[in-house]
Amino acid sequence: MSAYVIINDQILDESVFAEFRERVGATVEAHGGRYLVRGGNVDVIEGGTSIDRVVVIEFDDADRARTWLNSPEYKELHEIRKRSANAVVIIAEGL
Repeated sequence: MSAYVIINDQILDESVFAEFRERVGATVEAHGGRYLVRGGNVDVIEGGTSIDRVVVIEFDDADRARTWLNSPEYKELHEIRKRSANAVVIIAEGL
């Protein structure tokens, strides 16, 4: 069953986040992920949630998504993201 990593980033330091953004795509691809949404305009229709940047990445299954999130390549970049953004990250299984 496909699984989706869904991320809501609140970017705090664009110059630092730029390095994360530039490098993370290669790690997603190396683990079989495929971007469905990567930034772009967000229009909150209902609810009071603050959303700056949404990312949706599809993986074959939740295990592959977790493997990517726990990979050494991503862990290094995760530290960069933590310095430059607040994020909510979830894995949702789907169709």
